[in-house]
Amino acid sequence: MVFTPKGKHLVAGEWLDGQGTFASTPAHGPSHDFAVGTVELVNRACEAAEEAFLSYGYASRAERAAFLRAIADEIEARAEAITEIGSQETGLPEARLQGERGRTTGQLRLFADHIEKGEYLDRRFDAALPERQPAPRPEIRLIQRPIGPVAVFGASNFPLAFSTAGGDTAAALAAGCPVVVKGHSAHPGTGEIVAQAVEAAIRKTGVHPGVFSLIQGGNRQVGEALVQHPLIKAVGFTGSLAGGRALFNLCAARPEPIPFFGELGSVNPMFLLPEAMKARAETLGQGWAGSLTMGAGQFCTNPGIAVVIEGTDADRFTAAAVEALGKVAPQTMLTDGIAKAYRDGQERFTTRNSVKPLLETASTDRKASPNLFETTGSQFLADHALGEEVFGPLGLVVRVNSKDEMEQLARGLQGQLTVTVHMDEGDIEAARRLRPILERKAGRLLVNGFPTGVEVVDSMVHGGPYPASTNFGATSVGTLSIRRFLRPVSYQNLPEALLPDDFLN
Repeated sequence: MVFTPKGKHLVAGEWLDGQGTFASTPAHGPSHDFAVGTVELVNRACEAAEEAFLSYGYASRAERAAFLRAIADEIEARAEAITEIGSQETGLPEARLQGERGRTTGQLRLFADHIEKGEYLDRRFDAALPERQPAPRPEIRLIQRPIGPVAVFGASNFPLAFSTAGGDTAAALAAGCPVVVKGHSAHPGTGEIVAQAVEAAIRKTGVHPGVFSLIQGGNRQVGEALVQHPLIKAVGFTGSLAGGRALFNLCAARPEPIPFFGELGSVNPMFLLPEAMKARAETLGQGWAGSLTMGAGQFCTNPGIAVVIEGTDADRFTAAAVEALGKVAPQTMLTDGIAKAYRDGQERFTTRNSVKPLLETASTDRKASPNLFETTGSQFLADHALGEEVFGPLGLVVRVNSKDEMEQLARGLQGQLTVTVHMDEGDIEAARRLRPILERKAGRLLVNGFPTGVEVVDSMVHGGPYPASTNFGATSVGTLSIRRFLRPVSYQNLPEALLPDDFLN
């Protein structure tokens, strides 16, 4: 069977046109026309999601798990079509898309297994104490319940794992919440074929068709209408700080404010301690260059900053990084807009007196080449712009004079998704002093690794203090992400016949 884009929106089981069309802008291959989203379609999708919640939100865990597994199966049935159009639209290599597809289907199946076990419900029980003095205690039970329809915004840099049926969608569906997806205009064809897979899973399992809708790109009013719709109870977002903050503010300003789970940006600093640098400065410089340029630097966990102590080991590290980066060929970026933002970010560094270039390259059109700059710890702390994310293969070496200054710099960091420490046995004491500082700054703390690559497991946290994310108590990756779309409810003195079925099985 051949799977091709229809160019339409999927709203509660129907493929619908919009008002006008927009053309995709692929890195290579044919362009396709897609219907533009409208506020009316948003209203229709949200109303269908609320109707679906009355059945899907109260379905058994086994039924929801079967639906998640069916989505994974249907995505795999469209594997070749997804890889082909995904590569055309984004410029990502086929191997990367195949790996991302495996991650997408893997997390759907992981979430299915997780909810079947029931541990995520955090069921609690306090027996009645009718004889307690001076007042008896009632019987009280607690359980996590789904919150209702959820809006999900597709991400530009992960057309599968963070988009149509990616982590936010999978987590919401696992929790029992219908989803309305705002597709990303960078990869509308990829999003639509994944939506076709979800539609097929709906038909196969018999769940209410309003459980999932995909509305393709449109003007800003579409996204604004989605987060402000009174039937939407939470929002999942991965994207820019400016765009995410604007949507966050809209969620907070609603008559009924709702949680906005935004993953917005991070420079993911690395702290390289003296004994590790003495032992393997060149290897660390080469490894950093590889991580910095992976996928043209278009990962939210891209390690953009390396903090080193001034000296010959720092010289060895930077020389190795410059040499390795100089061998990296220009890479295609995801969109023309992202490529332009990368060039603007490079210009922001080249025009500052607080930095000096170690490697400067010219990036043109949709291609990006790596750039490397250097500054001091005092200049970094004095110039806030040096700590802002540049989405792409641009790195900054920050030279400090001592471990004390390294700690001072760590205290001055904004919130991050990740922080990495490179250390040897002789660095234990320095690392012990850094750890309580760094764990307040990030959701994931690494030792002797590089943060690009996020494992989809029970113990993963992909989030962090603002501006890395808008809710530092949550994660957008791993089974804990399901908890974002649940809320605790206590049941006092309810007879067993009125309790949710999840208490009983």
